[in-house]
Amino acid sequence: MKRIMVTGALGQIGSDLVATLRQIYGEEAVLATDIRQIQHETLQSGPFRILDVTDHHAFHEAAQAHRADTIIHLAALLSAKAESNPALAWNLNMGGLLSALETARALSCQFFTPSSIAAFGADTPKSATPQDTLQRPHTMYGVSKVSGELLCDYYYHKYGVDTRGLRFPGLISHSAPPGGGTTDYAVEMFGAAIHKGSYISYINQGTYLDMMYMPDAIRAVIALMEADPAKLKHRNAFNVTAMSVDPEGIAASIRRHIPNFSLGYEVDPVRQAIANEWPDSIDATAAREEWGFDVQYDLNHMTDDMVSKLMEKSQADQSKIS
Repeated sequence: MKRIMVTGALGQIGSDLVATLRQIYGEEAVLATDIRQIQHETLQSGPFRILDVTDHHAFHEAAQAHRADTIIHLAALLSAKAESNPALAWNLNMGGLLSALETARALSCQFFTPSSIAAFGADTPKSATPQDTLQRPHTMYGVSKVSGELLCDYYYHKYGVDTRGLRFPGLISHSAPPGGGTTDYAVEMFGAAIHKGSYISYINQGTYLDMMYMPDAIRAVIALMEADPAKLKHRNAFNVTAMSVDPEGIAASIRRHIPNFSLGYEVDPVRQAIANEWPDSIDATAAREEWGFDVQYDLNHMTDDMVSKLMEKSQADQSKIS
C-alpha cells in the first residue's frame, strides 16, 4: 500500500484506521472519505473528501484524483440499523460495494472490505465456528455481508482484483462512538461504568459473542493487506477473533477497576434475536496459518486500556468545562 483511499472514514473502524495508516504511510498518502463532515481530527490530519459511495462516478473520480493504489471500503449500515431499514441497508451496503469494486477493477487497486460474524446464521456451528461453513443469516446485514464476500470472490476470479477481507467480531474502541451494531453494548458498558457506575444491557446475560479490541483489528487489516498474496488460500473473508465474552464477563473485568459497577438487563428482542444467530466463538486458524494473524489484547488487558483511556478523556473534558 502506498496511496490509500478509505470510505466510511469517520466511523468506528475508520477513525482509528485512518490515523494509523497516516502514521505508517504518510498523511498525504491516505484520503479519508465519508458521507458526512463533522468536527473530527481525521479532517485535520490529512486529505478528506465528502463521498456518497453509491455514486459510481464520484467514487471513481475520487480514487483517480488521489492516484489510489489501495481502496479500503468501510462504508456500510450496521446490523441493528440495517434491520430497521432493510432496503436502505441493501442499497448502501451492496451498491457502495459495487462502486468500490468497479473502481478497484478500473484503476487496478488492491482492495479490502470487512465482513462480519453476522455472515453466519442460526444453522452455523455455534462453537469454534470454522472458516468454511454454512452461511444462511436471517438479517439484512448478514445477507449483505455474505453477498459481499461472494462478490469480492467474483471480482478476484473474474477480473483479478486483489480483494481481501476479514470477518470481524464485535469491535471495542475508546476513540469513536458505537455505530449501530448489535455488539455496541460492550462499548457502551465501558463508558457507562466511567460516567454513571452502572449499565443496563440490551443483550441478555450468558450471551457469548466474539469480540476484539480495536488496536488488534487495525493491526489485522494492515497485516492482511501487506501479506504475500501467494500464501492466501482464503481472501473474502478470514475469521478473526480475540475473545469470547458475555456481558457479565465484561462487567467482572471492569469491576477490577470500578468495584461498585452494577450491571442490569432490559433485553431488546430485536438485537437479542440477532445475537442468538451469531457464534459463541469462532476458529481463526486459517488467518494464523496463511498470514500470521495474532492479537495482543485479551479481555483484562483490553479493559485496563479502555478504562485508562476513557478516564483520561473524562478528566480532560472536565478540565475544559471548568
